Amino acid sequence: MKYVNLGKTGLKVSRLSLGTMTYGSRKWREWILEEEESRPFIKLALELGINFFDTADVYSLGVSEEILGRSLKDFAKRDQVIIATKVYSQMGDDPNDKGLSRKHIFDSIDASLRRLQTDYVDLYQIHRWDNSTPIEETLEALHDVIKSGKVRYIGASSMYAWQFAKALYTADKHGWTRFVSMQNHYNLVYREEEREVIPLSRAEGIGIIPWSPLARGFLAGNRQKQSYGETIRAKTDDFAHNLYYQESDFQIVDRVVELAKQRGVTPTQIALAWLLHQPGVTAPIIGASKIEHLKDAVEAVDLELSSDERKLLEEPYKPHPILGHQ
Repeated sequence: MKYVNLGKTGLKVSRLSLGTMTYGSRKWREWILEEEESRPFIKLALELGINFFDTADVYSLGVSEEILGRSLKDFAKRDQVIIATKVYSQMGDDPNDKGLSRKHIFDSIDASLRRLQTDYVDLYQIHRWDNSTPIEETLEALHDVIKSGKVRYIGASSMYAWQFAKALYTADKHGWTRFVSMQNHYNLVYREEEREVIPLSRAEGIGIIPWSPLARGFLAGNRQKQSYGETIRAKTDDFAHNLYYQESDFQIVDRVVELAKQRGVTPTQIALAWLLHQPGVTAPIIGASKIEHLKDAVEAVDLELSSDERKLLEEPYKPHPILGHQ
């Protein structure tokens, strides 16, 4: 495993982050792995050198955080892992159980810490932009959470470049803690982030930790327009069906599959290697529901692609509507 700084911070993270949305309760989504099925993935990730784990309060409504917390307590030393979680989404029926208000942030960090069984979170991320709360209120609350010792760094997730720029200059104006990372939607078949968010992030020294680096499994090369795929998640994933199924997307996947055959690796490894080559990308957040998926992903860290190979993969790309900000 290789390790890099998260943006311009001194925090060292593995080149891949294990995302834990897949681990939780089937009561939330039918494709979720329960705790006993999930623990081997977290253990193996640690053995393979991954020190960066990403979750969110909304994943299985807190169960994902609980599983991650118990697993890391059993398998690792707290000061040797980087735990990232998120705040924003609806967590209950009360009108204040959602968003980025001072109240919800303060309540949510305490709840996440209890579930994770830790005194602090390394990276606390706003899961989306909150149009109903002034960014000043959100940033000051996050700054206060940092000063309390409950959080070490703060990050943002999918939003428009003007929103991210506003958050950064507002923090600077008031002397509040800045976002150090951007968790955005970025992969070979969705590259709209290259227009503004990624250049802004690179200019500001922000670490880029893309979600859905394999386009919800689409880049594995086993999807068809008619059936969508073989797994429960593939067949029921409306997000992917509405985004990744235009003709140019299948052309890109065909090239990924062909290059993988030529190189003697898997399509997953080719797609991840391409993303790891992109300027500014720190650590793609991978999901794994099969052990071989995790092993494949780690092997991609050392896979070098030539400029001609990257160009071959990129050529068929056609613009997509913006999706992932909600």
